[in-house]
This record gives sequence, structure tokens and C-alpha cells, in this order.
Amino acid sequence: MLQFPEPVPQEYLAEYRLLCAELDRQLPPKALDTNLLVASWNLRAFGEYSDVWVAGNGVSPKRDKQSLLCIAEIISRFDVVALQEVRGNLSALHHVLRQLGPHWGFSMTDVTRGAPGNDERMAFLFDTRKLQLSGLACELVVPAEQLSQISADAMNKQFARTPYAVSFRTVGHTFILVTLHVLYGANPAARGPELTAIARWLADWARNAYEGESNLIALGDFNIDRQGDALYQAFTSTGLFIPDDLHRVPRTLFSDPEKPNLSKFYDQIAWFPQVQGRPAFSLRYNRGGGFDFIPWTLQSRGLDKAGLSWRISDHYPLWVEFLVR
Repeated sequence: MLQFPEPVPQEYLAEYRLLCAELDRQLPPKALDTNLLVASWNLRAFGEYSDVWVAGNGVSPKRDKQSLLCIAEIISRFDVVALQEVRGNLSALHHVLRQLGPHWGFSMTDVTRGAPGNDERMAFLFDTRKLQLSGLACELVVPAEQLSQISADAMNKQFARTPYAVSFRTVGHTFILVTLHVLYGANPAARGPELTAIARWLADWARNAYEGESNLIALGDFNIDRQGDALYQAFTSTGLFIPDDLHRVPRTLFSDPEKPNLSKFYDQIAWFPQVQGRPAFSLRYNRGGGFDFIPWTLQSRGLDKAGLSWRISDHYPLWVEFLVR
């Protein structure tokens, strides 16, 4: 449970405590020297917020302080979270950081200009009691000669939203997170070259990694429609591994929870397992999953899924636990 920077009105505390109890039940506890909890969350249009506890009908933006309290509590349960759809306006992000407390840090890109970039940033929020930045922060740029190996006209322009890589250090391990938000577009086939370019670039990096770079993890919103479809094949074509736990987890509020494999498979967390000719991945995977926040957030408001998606998100957080001891 968070230490609040300002008093929370009594009428919202009961729901908040139910959310905390459910997070306690569903998620593994953070342990300083034994585990590492990594999450990815597309927070829908995460920019401005209304500086009131409950934004009434007709108020814009719809996100308010009660919504951000729920978001902050979910984020607090992980050691590091990759966020997608962080907008140019950072007021909501700064409010969440105040709720998380002074031991949380962040690293992010500038906004991506142009209509396809949608005024979005990539960001990492991390618990500095557990993690420290270890020096690397970069954006992915695919060389022209590598693009020509995919197809003659593959990605005749760079990424609409450039993937962002940051290295972290924890107990006995250094690891690199690469987060991205693949351009959606009306034509799914158009995403294939971008996913293929990313997969090849990551494979080259992992193959030529020096000590401390072998723990390379890709995470974010890849806009993959189905497990096993052409986009999934493009993403996993160079050996990226997605644990079975995550194949059974719905990604969005509008997925069918009974048929997650037939629903949108947008969000992913993947890495390269140890194979001949590639440095070993030293983190030991334990388990992973998602968190369905629908029954535990803003229930007293009677919102439908669309209404909840603008206040929390249209995506569920996706997470994995590694053992570091």
C-alpha cells in the first residue's frame, strides 16, 4: 500500500484496499535479493489528468486522482515497468511518481513527432531500492543494409515510434530492457517488416553481446493479432522466447478471457534463451501473467469497459518474475 502524498477521501479508501488485497493475492511479492519483477503496460493516452478525485460526466480529461491512485498502486507492485503511450504532457506521469514516492525513478524518450508518432514517449519507471541505471540508454535505428535483407522496400522510413533500450543493474545481474510500440495501421501486413527488423536487430545485439548485455528483454505493445500468425512468426523468427504462461493471458479489456489465444495478442515480453553461439541469459524465469483490474478499480462508478479504458487503460499490465538468487 502506498504512502499518500495527500489525504485520500474516506469514500475511496475501501475500494483502494480491495485493489491492494487482490494485488497481494495475485502477484508475487517483491523481494529485495531474490526476485525481479518486470512489467509492460500500455496506458491509454497517458498525458493530462483532471486534478480532482472524481471527474464527472463531461469533464475532460477523464482520468482523475482516483484513477491515478489505482494506476500507481499497480505499478508499485513491480520493480520496473515499461510504459507505452506516455504523451507529451507529463502531468499524469508526474502525479503517479509523487504517489509512488521518492524511491522511484524514471527514464524516457522525447515525444515522437509527426502524426504516426501520436505525440507518444517510451518510459521506464523503476524502484531505486532494487534497481539502478547501469549506463546504457539508446534508441534503435536499423541500418539500411539490414533492411535490404528483409525486402527491397522494407521500412523505407524509420520507426514511427522508435524502440527505446535502457540497462539496469540489480543484485548480481545487469539486464537491458527494450520497449516499443509497433505502428498499428489498418493493414496488419504492413507491421511485418517493422517486427522483422526489430527481431533481427535484437538477435544481432544478443549474439554479439559482451558481459552484462546478454540479458536482453524485449517488451511492449507489438500489435500482434494472433499467436502463431504472420506477425507473431516475424517477431519470433530469430529465436525470441515467450513463456507459455503469457500465451494464456488476455491483453486488453476487450479480449475474450475464455479464448485468450484467439484474442488480440498485442503486448509481449520476450528474450533469447541460451543457445549455441549466443551468450547465456542469466536470469532464471519463474512465472508470469497479467492483472485484470476491471473488478477492482472504480467499481462504484458503474463504468462500462470503454469508460474504464479512458480512466485506467484499455490494456492489462503484463508481467514476468525472474529469480536472481
